[in-house]
Amino acid sequence: MHHPVDRSALDLLDAHLEALWGGADLPLPRLLPAPDGADELVRWALDRLQAIPHEPKDVFRRQVGSLVTEFRSRQCPWNAAALRLFDDVYTFIATGPRRHQDWAHDVLAVLHRKVRDPRGWIRLDWDRDNDARHTVPAYPFDPPDAGQFPDHLHPLEADAAADALAVMTEEWQGEFAPVRHRPDRDAVLADARTLLQRYGPTARYWTNATAAAGDPAPDFITPGLQDTGSHGFLTSEYIKGLDLFDDLGLIAVADDEVGVFWSIGAF
Repeated sequence: MHHPVDRSALDLLDAHLEALWGGADLPLPRLLPAPDGADELVRWALDRLQAIPHEPKDVFRRQVGSLVTEFRSRQCPWNAAALRLFDDVYTFIATGPRRHQDWAHDVLAVLHRKVRDPRGWIRLDWDRDNDARHTVPAYPFDPPDAGQFPDHLHPLEADAAADALAVMTEEWQGEFAPVRHRPDRDAVLADARTLLQRYGPTARYWTNATAAAGDPAPDFITPGLQDTGSHGFLTSEYIKGLDLFDDLGLIAVADDEVGVFWSIGAF
């Protein structure tokens, strides 16, 4: 079982960098004690931050954004793979602790942002600070109750789960380079397998894709994301002129963790 570590220095620096990226005017953070092996990473990031000119502000913010991505990638291979795959597509990627025999309750805790990653690794969440959550608390999700999960999810074999993650790197509309035609297809699939290896060899996988209703090993790569039907987990609320029209989800269930990977189509 993996236990949380003292990540105060890493977490505080990450939050500081993200605030600078968002336009906040903050002084250089005070260097705090870091967990074993993290001091070098913290000092590297602070040195890089000090070297970035503060003017012009738009250039400063872009360079801080690049630093945030590299800082997170350097923390562990899982972070790096997640960012390579999903940093520029509308996805929700998060892991939470497994605390219930009925893991649907743990998945709901992740979707509602009630738990943190047990290992302190990153989550990718475009809507974490979206004020749409005042209207729909789990935005962009309006998931079914735990008791209804069996009606919305189907079991998936590990290889098919990796394929599902791979096609989540595609765009729902106007995809110009589907995974099936990409020269880096093998690298994309390797990163997908890296993400799933976190959950161990006995992990079970579930998807809302209707293609898995009668087959735990459907082909996701050939049809691609745009031709993948699903049982929707998204809200139907129309907020700020944004219509959430389609989704593909994957849930990884291990003995001590649940991983939630979701691709969201919107226009």
